[in-house]
Amino acid sequence: MSNSAHSSPTPDAEDRLKAQRALRDALGHFATGVTVITTRPSVQEGLVGLTVNSFSSVSMDPALVLWSISNKSPNLAAFDLGSQHVIHILADTQKDLAYQFSNPKVDKFADVDYALNEDFHAPVIAGCVARFYCETDRVFQGGDHSIILARVLRFDTAAHAPLLFVKGSMLATENFAPV
Repeated sequence: MSNSAHSSPTPDAEDRLKAQRALRDALGHFATGVTVITTRPSVQEGLVGLTVNSFSSVSMDPALVLWSISNKSPNLAAFDLGSQHVIHILADTQKDLAYQFSNPKVDKFADVDYALNEDFHAPVIAGCVARFYCETDRVFQGGDHSIILARVLRFDTAAHAPLLFVKGSMLATENFAPV
């Protein structure tokens, strides 16, 4: 008589988990910027925001970017085709903001300096390196994530040093020298 609900993972499952962890660690050697992506699907649904480091430029003409979100995320539907969102590249002084928006159990917008605009359906966070005002153009399936291809409608930048993420840690860039 076995109790599979409380049993340990099978050796094959353990090997798969170890391989996934090793892959994640290897990918962690690639430094990325850190973004917070916000939207407001409707007044009734409230504000949505999440920390994302899987962000990349795709095309200059038309202006397109991409980012990915877990298929298990409760926020996935907020970024459906045509939804407006703002991608905020965080400054190296905004590490706490990155952690706040990555925690599903907190009020993500508590004590955050943001504004709501009449003409765009997403909160705009102050103090970022850059902001891209986007509209979801397409959504692709990619394994356990959805890849959001977004059209950049406009953007703005500020003279702040960016926050980086590498090997599981946030890094400030203001003291790095160009090589």
